[in-house]
Amino acid sequence: MDFEQITYEKSDGIATITLNRPERMNAFTPKMIDEWYGALWDAHTDPDTRVVIVTGSGNRGFCTGADVSGGNLLGRLQDETRARVETRNFLRDGVQRIPRLVSLMEKPYLAAVNGAATGAGMDMASMCDIRFAADSARFGMTYVRMGIIPGDGGAYYLPRIVGTARALDLIWSGRLFGADEALAMGYVSAVVPADELMTYTREYALRLAKGPAVAIQMAKRLVYRSAGVDVDAALDLAGQAMYVAQGTEDAKEGPRAFAEKRDPEWKGR
Repeated sequence: MDFEQITYEKSDGIATITLNRPERMNAFTPKMIDEWYGALWDAHTDPDTRVVIVTGSGNRGFCTGADVSGGNLLGRLQDETRARVETRNFLRDGVQRIPRLVSLMEKPYLAAVNGAATGAGMDMASMCDIRFAADSARFGMTYVRMGIIPGDGGAYYLPRIVGTARALDLIWSGRLFGADEALAMGYVSAVVPADELMTYTREYALRLAKGPAVAIQMAKRLVYRSAGVDVDAALDLAGQAMYVAQGTEDAKEGPRAFAEKRDPEWKGR
């Protein structure tokens, strides 16, 4: 697949998706969504890819949501001349393809938030497993400023990260907040100088990519699936995941390396 509005690179077991419309603060278009989905699908299905990073180009924006210039995307909601039957699925068939695919991914999905992440751009960051932010990053659930609601999963992801009351405050107010506040509320896991963000994120990703891939992926699956069931069902899921993990070469290498007082040589299988 050829890419025009993102860049996509793979090396050392890491796939990096960079949103590449810096002149629009990486606001997305239908074309960018198509390319983003294609890159995610490739990373999801590539057996050599173990970690995925998403970031934005430039230093102003990670992603500021949908590009509404020229009546794009959200502007269609306000097009009274278009029959609702024709537009009722535009979110499902458009931007919502990203979180639906992300929900299938067992590989770690990391956000390097290099600038403003607002509206659907903040939703795009929220669907990542872990977020790292530049000290210049800004965040905001700005939907309310346009008289609409989170359409890309924000009402699902954000309460699970920061809690219901804080999520509602951010959604209702639409206020902007900085990286330090995002760290204090647990929305991001680290704040680093802007010029160190990708180095920091990639070093973290490399540690995961060099680790026991099956155990890391099964742990992710277990964490997310356990959140929606009771403790008895969660323990059953853990038993099933442990059965798979214990059958890997890495599960044999770990105890062997411990006994031999050396670093393990993970095979990822």
